[in-house]
Amino acid sequence: MVAPWLPSQQTPTFSSDVKVVNVLATVRDKHGQIVNNLTKDDFKLEQDGKPQTIKYFARDTDLPLKLGLLVDTSASQRRLIDQERTASYGFLNDLMRVDKDKAFIIHFDREVELLQDFTPSHDKLEAALDKLGAPEMQNSSGGSPGGGGGGGGGHHMGGGTTLYDAVYLASDEMMRKQDGRKAVVVLSDGVDNASKVSLDHAIETAQRSNTLVYSILYADPDAYSQGYPGGMGRHGGLGGGGMGRYPGGGGYPGGGYPGGGYPQQQSHPDGKKVLQRLSRETGGRFFEVSKKEPISQIYSQIEEELRNQYNLGFTPDKALATPGYHKITLTTANKDLTVQAQEGYYAAPEEKASAEKAKASE
Repeated sequence: MVAPWLPSQQTPTFSSDVKVVNVLATVRDKHGQIVNNLTKDDFKLEQDGKPQTIKYFARDTDLPLKLGLLVDTSASQRRLIDQERTASYGFLNDLMRVDKDKAFIIHFDREVELLQDFTPSHDKLEAALDKLGAPEMQNSSGGSPGGGGGGGGGHHMGGGTTLYDAVYLASDEMMRKQDGRKAVVVLSDGVDNASKVSLDHAIETAQRSNTLVYSILYADPDAYSQGYPGGMGRHGGLGGGGMGRYPGGGGYPGGGYPGGGYPQQQSHPDGKKVLQRLSRETGGRFFEVSKKEPISQIYSQIEEELRNQYNLGFTPDKALATPGYHKITLTTANKDLTVQAQEGYYAAPEEKASAEKAKASE
């Protein structure tokens, strides 16, 4: 069952023997500046180590952009919310073209909640950002972590961090059926202690939905010395009680897990390494907020990237058109240039080529 707030959309299908793989890429020179004047012949593309012919190529970014903003509102991020909100206002206002682009906003702490579904409206997005850090969000309704109210739709701040679940649900429930260019921006310290899905599964789901993940590491160095609560989390899917399609079955309305247990992770991976991997493997980019590089400056760089992407399409050789994961290597003839693109894609046996894998330039 699909969550009631999900957009109903028929995805155009193409002949099952024509499967075009779409790759979004950003190219930088040795000084880190974006290069946007390359041609198709400047690129070399391989799948699983075998050269492929680039059939479709576009430099323009007129394709509609579907953007997701995933904001960590767990206790360790509490003191950073105001700065994140202000910078996010400017980013969305500058980037979003009302006639073409749409964005959604999710916040996550001990559960994942959709604050605003896909919309082109700057006003609606601003209203959703206003909810971040609101007083009601700081009250963990239901008392103890295992108590009632875990999926009642209220806002929660604290009691755990479900980063991997947020990426999984954003990719699977929001992005999977969308066409065009797709990217999510994650604002977090990268520490997950309550997710139901693994980092591997979150990355795979982003890759399957052809979604670039941009990660912004924004850490409060004093947060973990404050004795904030750890990871006892409840999940109700997106929307706080909606149907979140986790692997292995439907969502769990009202939160909680079969048998009443909660995921326990005894040791936490390095948050920075988590976010770096998340972005590297999906074709996005990792950033870290610092005095030298404030969040507003980082948003400007992401905006520049999203406005200067190359869109390449290829049809894998028949011998390579097998189900499962396939590694992609995209390079340029100029050794001084660095190409940023997804590291691979998944081909499903029942999948028909959809619009998102259609030719890059129409």
